[in-house]
This record gives sequence, C-alpha cells and structure tokens, in this order.
Amino acid sequence: MAEKDVIIIGGGLAGTATAFYLAQDGVSVTLIERGGLGGEASGANAGSLHAQIPADPFRHLGEAWARQFQPALTLYVESLRMWGSLEAELGTDLEIKFGGGLMVATSESEMAELARKAEIERAAGLEIQLLTREETRRRAPYLSDRAIGGAFCPQEGKANPLLVAPAYARAATRLGAEILSAQGNATITREATHYTVTANNQTHRARRIVIAGGTGTPALLEMLGLQLAIQAFPIQVSVTEPATPFIPHLVYCAGEKLTMKQTRIGSVLIGGGWNARIDPRGRPVVDSDSLASNLALACAVVPGVASLTLLRTWAAFVNGTADWLPILGPLPGSPGAFINYVPWLGFSGGPAAARALADMVQGRTPSVAADFAAFAPK
Repeated sequence: MAEKDVIIIGGGLAGTATAFYLAQDGVSVTLIERGGLGGEASGANAGSLHAQIPADPFRHLGEAWARQFQPALTLYVESLRMWGSLEAELGTDLEIKFGGGLMVATSESEMAELARKAEIERAAGLEIQLLTREETRRRAPYLSDRAIGGAFCPQEGKANPLLVAPAYARAATRLGAEILSAQGNATITREATHYTVTANNQTHRARRIVIAGGTGTPALLEMLGLQLAIQAFPIQVSVTEPATPFIPHLVYCAGEKLTMKQTRIGSVLIGGGWNARIDPRGRPVVDSDSLASNLALACAVVPGVASLTLLRTWAAFVNGTADWLPILGPLPGSPGAFINYVPWLGFSGGPAAARALADMVQGRTPSVAADFAAFAPK
C-alpha cells in the first residue's frame, strides 16, 4: 500500500484542478474517481464562465443576501482571471472565449434591479456596464424587441466543459500525480494520523484527504461523521445544430430562466436552470414541460434560434447550497481532511477554488484574493 501526501476523492473540475495545483507544488497526490473524469456536473454543464450575481436569488433573497455573497463574487473574479491563462498553463485548447456576458432586461423594474445589483458587483471587482435600449440593440442585434436594456460584463465568457477536467488530469499526471478513474464508490477510514481510502479493491493511505465529490460529497462526509448543508438539483440543457455565428455573448435574462451561448462550431446551448425530473432509480432525466417552456422563451428573446434544429437535451445534477456560498477548507473535527465544494457556479469558480484549497492543504495562506473565512465548513 503506497502512501501519498494527499488523496483526492472526485475527478471533476474541483478534484482534477486541485490535483494539478498540488502536483505543481511538488506534493505527491492520488486522485480517485468513481466513474469517468468530468463525467458528472463538471462535464454536463453548459460551459458558462460567469460571475454576475444571478437575478433569481437577488430578487428572492434580497440585497442583504447579495452583500453576504460578495466574497464569492471576489473568488469568481479571480477565477475568471485564471481562466484567461489556463490554456497556456495546461498546454491545450479548451475552447475558451471571453465575449462578455449580457444580462437582458425586459422591463423597467428589471433594469432597476440590475442597477442595484451592479453596485455590489462593482465593489467585488466586476466590470459592469448598464446599457440603454439603444446600446443593447447596437451591441446585441440578435435580441428581440423585448430587450429594453441590460448589464454587460466583459470579463465573462465560455469554455468547453467536456475538455477541462481531462486536461487538468493530464497536466497533473505529467507532474507525477496518480489519477485513477472508474474506481467505483470509495470508502474512507480515519486512523490515528492517516486516512485510508479503499476503492476498486485497492487501498490508499495519506495523512491528508480532499473531498471533491460534487453531489456525492454528503455520502463521503458521512464516513467522517459529518453533515453539511449541501444540496443537489436536477436541471437540463439543450443544444442545437451548428449555425453561422450570431450570438457572441453569454446571454442571460434578468426576469426569466434563460441562458444562451454559441459554441465554436456554431451550436447554440440553451439553459437557465430549468428543472429536470428524477426517475425511479434516482437519475436526472429530461422534463418535457420544462423543455417546451425553455425553448419558447429562447425563441422569444433570440428569434434567430427558432429556425434551428434541436439535437439533444440532457439532464444532470447541479451542486447547490442555500446561501450560494462555496464550502472550502479544513473539515471540522477531522484533522487533515479538506473539502472543495463550489455550488451553482462551480465551473466558473473551479480554478481559483482549487488553487486556494491546494494552498490550504499545504498549510499556506491562499494565494487567491478572497475572504475564505466566509467559505469555512460549518
């Protein structure tokens, strides 16, 4: 039984990025993934690189919540900066493009909300431009007449989620990390000074472990006698046939559930957090009512998608917390155990969260600028 400095459980973006940054620092790492690398939320999301405060929680949880959420905004700003150099760092094409994010308003009340939200976002380092109807029309002529203005953030963009976790894993392997996929469910045993992790009839041992299991995190924490307020929600995303590029931005709606973006090959991804169903085996599956509503809204806001053929719709679980704050850092009562859990915007925040956690695992102050006390597991 070989002993490593750190064992990471979870092979999505959180786990593979943490493995890479630890290996980059000379730490010996074994990563254990029950299925395929990036096979769950990390690869099933729509690839948005965004940091604007989502409109729905801002409206329903209020400005007091948004100000408490501000440390997460700072983390996402830092992460978007890291995304800008990630292809060079990992030595591969991730289809990253920063075309900016446009949150579209269709009423004066939504414009007022965007203005209040922008004050909080700017304080966290986001560049937010409030656009009039005319400015929105010039910048985004593909929008329908429903758009009366919007909030534009030039720092936002998109990447291909299918490429990122595998790229981090390959880069970590080049630096000496051991990456083990298709291992099945892992079990954790805490000893006096070590943790033993068993998976696929193999036993691994280390003084430190990182839980980066996404929606599988609660079961892993239970083995350590811990419970955290972690949630999983089934949502769905659709993709069209390729079309001539006409949507250069990451598009949101301020008042309704819609996100849209166009990939490098021209396919349009349509989402927005519409609910999927859960089948009798506990798996997320597409909900036809949600699909119809999502597509109708997409056609109303961006009429150009109406003529495109829908190729596929898929469902997946997304990580969540009630306060939308990440959970990062040492686990209480479990010396040497750490958690990397970024809800809702985990794809956007993954690089910065992983870099910070790799520092924490080594007993260092995170090199990422953010208030990590706000993310401490409780």
